[in-house]
Amino acid sequence: MTVRDDAGRAGRTQGAAAPPGRAAVRFDRPEVDAFTRPYWAAAAEGRLLLRRCRAEGCGAVHHYPREFCPRCWSEDVTWEPATGRATLYTWSVVHRNDLPPFGDRVPYVAAVVELAEGPRMMTEVTDCAESDLRIGMPLAVHFRPVPAAGDGDGPAGDGGCAVPVFRPA
Repeated sequence: MTVRDDAGRAGRTQGAAAPPGRAAVRFDRPEVDAFTRPYWAAAAEGRLLLRRCRAEGCGAVHHYPREFCPRCWSEDVTWEPATGRATLYTWSVVHRNDLPPFGDRVPYVAAVVELAEGPRMMTEVTDCAESDLRIGMPLAVHFRPVPAAGDGDGPAGDGGCAVPVFRPA
């Protein structure tokens, strides 16, 4: 069975072999473009970046990265480092996911965390038993390496990257 990722690329469901000479499509690789490259390059170095509006009277911090402020619509926004601290806002335990490589990770905790700077972020909570999860529990960011796709398109130019995930602080 063929499936398509968010960019419309064809892939195979878990367990299906990739065509000869092609690596299996992974659904955990971010789409890196010129705008988001600083975010993914920082993540590959173990740093979390956020966007802050520099418009007078605004100063809103936001995530996911956008080229404008979602509060006042100013395009005067910049990257700034985040503390990496957060609290658990909500979560769900995923027991089945057929997209590679997520099926190999089940069960896992899909979550929304509230960053110390204010914005909420969709992520995963790791290194924590489901029974220990609590709304408001303090969390700290760490980064999950994502193997290279073999085409050198990673944010650091080496094909590899990292995604921010959180664990108990």
